[in-house]
Amino acid sequence: MTTVLLVGFVSAGLMSLNQTVGVIMGANIGTTVTAQIIAFKVTKAALAMIAVGFVVQLSAKSEPFKNYGNIILGLGMLFLGMNMMSEAMTPLRTYQPFIDLMATMDNPLFAILVAAAFTALVQSSSATTGIVIVLAGQGFISLETGIALAMGANIGTCVTALLATIGKDAESKQTSGIHLLFNVIGVLIWLPFISLLAYAATAISPASPELMGMERLAVESPRQIANANTLFNVLNTLIMLPFSAYFVTAVKKLVPPDVKDTKEREQQKLEVKYIRDDFLSTPDIALEQTQLELARVGRRVVNMVNMLPSIGVDLKNDSEKQEVRETLREIEKIEDEVDTLHAQILTYLGKLRHNPLSKPQSSQQIKLVSITDQLESIADLVVNGLLPLSYKTLETDFHASEEMHKTLDLTQDRVRKALLDSVNAIRRNDDQLAEGVMRAKREINALLEQVLEHQAERLSQCTETRLASFRIQMEWVEVLKRIYTLSKRIARLQLRKRPA
Repeated sequence: MTTVLLVGFVSAGLMSLNQTVGVIMGANIGTTVTAQIIAFKVTKAALAMIAVGFVVQLSAKSEPFKNYGNIILGLGMLFLGMNMMSEAMTPLRTYQPFIDLMATMDNPLFAILVAAAFTALVQSSSATTGIVIVLAGQGFISLETGIALAMGANIGTCVTALLATIGKDAESKQTSGIHLLFNVIGVLIWLPFISLLAYAATAISPASPELMGMERLAVESPRQIANANTLFNVLNTLIMLPFSAYFVTAVKKLVPPDVKDTKEREQQKLEVKYIRDDFLSTPDIALEQTQLELARVGRRVVNMVNMLPSIGVDLKNDSEKQEVRETLREIEKIEDEVDTLHAQILTYLGKLRHNPLSKPQSSQQIKLVSITDQLESIADLVVNGLLPLSYKTLETDFHASEEMHKTLDLTQDRVRKALLDSVNAIRRNDDQLAEGVMRAKREINALLEQVLEHQAERLSQCTETRLASFRIQMEWVEVLKRIYTLSKRIARLQLRKRPA
């Protein structure tokens, strides 16, 4: 499950390939806990766990407690199945064909291949190791055979992550490749030393010298196999952790990145990068991914404001005017991307409502819908409010005085910074940035007041050109003021506390 999630995270851009190596190693160690639980004979509590889990799940009123009940119920049913399997295997002790089959497992290489194939089919190394421990508990296999089977399970479990990469990008395939490479190399390292691993596992496991023969083997082997499995994975991690960078280099050579043509990359710009339908079944992950997607929209909107030319700048020739026109057309293209992403994000957030959401999840979903709308509204203000004014200044001989030009630039820059801070506040979950956006109100209002005072003074020269300049400049600052208002709303949404 962990490695499948990693494939999704890498594919979505949430994690880099280098970051996955340590998680994969940790997952290999973590999965050995199941074998330890089974070996400790916790399965005897199966019926009690089923009863407790059922009562909790049935009587709990809050969603978290219902989930706890489901966890206990599920574990109880798992352990009950293990008990039933163990009891059903008892008659096989005297069944000669089965005894002969188990005898062939004395070949470690054959045992590894069988376990790898079986694990690939059931897609769970824990299930395979659990069955191995049940077989050992009935005295069917030796410790060395059990260790070889557990090693094979480590290789077979890689198939799950490999299947998850079907249809994914090269980095996702490289993630599953690291998992496979790590497990295969680990098995190759320890294959000649299975007897040494068995000796170490025997030394740290409890012994029952009072028993003899098959009975002693049945009592001691489960704990020894579980401990050997844990030792194998822990030692593998310690040995290979210093070489984690080489795993990344190796898989990049084995699975080279996809080479896409320019048109394909251009089309990719208009598609969502982080959100996928795969995440909808896990609302918390889906909401986090949507927040990352919103950051992409936010960066585009900030770029639109960054690219805006100064109002009233003195353009000396047609070449400079043409450069400004190209910049304005580029802003319009970015706004088309914002509209496309906005529609896809809203559709995705709507799909989230198909499954029941908790109060915090519902609140977060509403918040993200609102932020998406605010960002799209800012993009519309730039294209429908500021761009027409920029085109108008190109068609006329409009230019502002040096003092006015400086004040307008300061106002535009301060609004741009407020927008950038509001987007970063959402992206980084940073309340301090959001509070800074709210505090900028006094400074921006003071700049707007300066513009108004300057215009009032210049109205004494009441000419047609002066009135036209007045209208353009006042419309410009009015749109900037509305952009700041929307930036404040985004910051306010960040500061709003989620319900418990």
